[in-house]
Amino acid sequence: MIRKALFVLTSHDRIGETGRPTGFYWEELALPYLELTAHGYDVEFASIKGGAAPADPGSAKEEGRPEPVARIMADADAMARIADTIPIAEVDATAYDLVYLPGGHGTMWDLAQSANLGRVLSTAWATGAVVGAVCHGPAGLLAARAEDGKPLVAGRRVNAFTDAEEVAVGLAETVPYLLETRLREQGAVFEANPQHFAAHAVRDGRLVTGQNPASTANVTALLLEALEARAAA
Repeated sequence: MIRKALFVLTSHDRIGETGRPTGFYWEELALPYLELTAHGYDVEFASIKGGAAPADPGSAKEEGRPEPVARIMADADAMARIADTIPIAEVDATAYDLVYLPGGHGTMWDLAQSANLGRVLSTAWATGAVVGAVCHGPAGLLAARAEDGKPLVAGRRVNAFTDAEEVAVGLAETVPYLLETRLREQGAVFEANPQHFAAHAVRDGRLVTGQNPASTANVTALLLEALEARAAA
């Protein structure tokens, strides 16, 4: 049986009224993709609108480019999939073992706002899939509901890009909401590394979240751990 993972990317390419380009963050996509494919998963890509998903150009600079990012950019198949993503409205949420949301500031403008993403995440969760997100990716979790109709994050340990980190990057007044605040409002048990931009990730059963790009390796390890536990159940 083929094991499948779905990565859901933002379709939003500008940071508010600043005009600054944004999108998904390469580092948060690359390592999980490489590790999952190495473990035999077929990874598909969706986005809110479908088609070519915009990337944050700041995450793809040649100087200091992380090795996983260089590897995925040299992977013609992966790049073709990212350039032709499935519209989230067309996704069969029951088809995947994992649904994963990489971050990037673009996610703040279209993930939580997507009823179709909410449907995909809620259905995937109800059918036993692992759900993961990192940095601003947990914005998508705001659209999801558990089987009892409550927010998926309610009562669960999660983390994400913190309000303090948003202030530190100068975008607290630009993003449409503060992610940590909104997660707490939905009842999440929010935990974080108090050091700005330092790694932290948490697994609460089938839900895996990470704080920032530095957390990607930790998130990847926890995703594989959760998938292994799911397969053994």
